[in-house]
Amino acid sequence: MSRRHAENAAHIIQDPRWVQVEARDPAADGRFCYGVITTGVYCRPSCPSRRARPEHIRFYDSAMAAEAAGFRPCRRCRPEQADPGGRQALITALCRHIEQADHSPTLAELSARVGLSPGHLQRLFKAGTGLSPRAYAQACRAERVRRALARERSVTEAIFEAGYGAGSRFYEEADQLLGMPPGRYRAGGAGTEIRFAVGQCSLGAILVAMSDKGICAILLGDDAEALLRELQERFPAARLIGGETGFEQWVARVVGLVECPRQGQDLPLDIRGTVFQQKVWQVLRQIPAGATISYAELARRIGQPRAVRAVAGACAANALAVAIPCHRVVRTDGGLSGYRWGIARKRQLLAREAEPAEEG
Repeated sequence: MSRRHAENAAHIIQDPRWVQVEARDPAADGRFCYGVITTGVYCRPSCPSRRARPEHIRFYDSAMAAEAAGFRPCRRCRPEQADPGGRQALITALCRHIEQADHSPTLAELSARVGLSPGHLQRLFKAGTGLSPRAYAQACRAERVRRALARERSVTEAIFEAGYGAGSRFYEEADQLLGMPPGRYRAGGAGTEIRFAVGQCSLGAILVAMSDKGICAILLGDDAEALLRELQERFPAARLIGGETGFEQWVARVVGLVECPRQGQDLPLDIRGTVFQQKVWQVLRQIPAGATISYAELARRIGQPRAVRAVAGACAANALAVAIPCHRVVRTDGGLSGYRWGIARKRQLLAREAEPAEEG
């Protein structure tokens, strides 16, 4: 053993944490973790794997610190799962920082703020929110723009209220942020064209609507007229175009998604909602057919475990039935609760997705 290794071994053995590692003490899990330099893996104190030599051990206060040092989690003891609070607190703090910043922070600025590498921070943030830091910042800015346009007397006033230092930058991003020019947005979407058609599926009437950005509404119900009224209320100043030649193909693709959700459909979507709603919907789109998630777990995955009621509200606000699968959200006990288009439809969708896929 080299002198350097001997010194490190002596240092580790004198550390009180080494006793807990030797004892595989489960009470120490979540308090610290240790990395093994010969394997590049970090573990919980209670990990049942063969114990590494003390000269090869490095202690870290958290899983994030170990990962920032270049270690990867042990596949046997899953140490990253013992530190959910630290990750959640970090992501929540970054979300608040992005929301309150007077500009959109870069990934480099955010990583310097928390002492993590840009790549590692990107992975943590996306795992916790479903969005990259850049996408989250853009969604925050879009929400500020919408609020400012609704509140201010002119587009120019709204530009500076939303935190833009120059009008040119705002107009470069306006179409992406709002889905239309800002003047048209202030007028309630006047001049925007929404194509739509009403059809039938096994769940009853279905209305599919599409803007030039993608499908912006998939509504289910018993009454086609009621669905049309709902569309009109959602886009009060838009020009609604029904029965357009060729639009049936989009209705057929959406109906195919409803009838055979396991096959999936690569549909272009025009998703409109607040930052919070988009976070919830992004996580929902990652839930595979045949699986479910509780409202509480969904709240935890977006980094806001106390926002269970707000998560339920975001599910209820979803206007893209099945494409954003809010029917896959259930109570903690597995029971079915509210669904915008009725519990019976939710039960049918879940039963259909639980059926084994047919062999080709």
